[in-house]
Amino acid sequence: MKNMGYGYCGFNSKGRSYLTKEERVELLKEYKQDLEKEAKGVEGRIKELEVK
Repeated sequence: MKNMGYGYCGFNSKGRSYLTKEERVELLKEYKQDLEKEAKGVEGRIKELEVK
């Protein structure tokens, strides 16, 4: 289900127009992982700037 985009509420017009509860949970878990990676990157950048 990757590359669907967060906040996207369905599939293309050829398929169904909603996500199941399980699909929404999976998307949210992926979103959380992406946010955690982003936060680590921000923490690293802060440390770089503090050293300079």
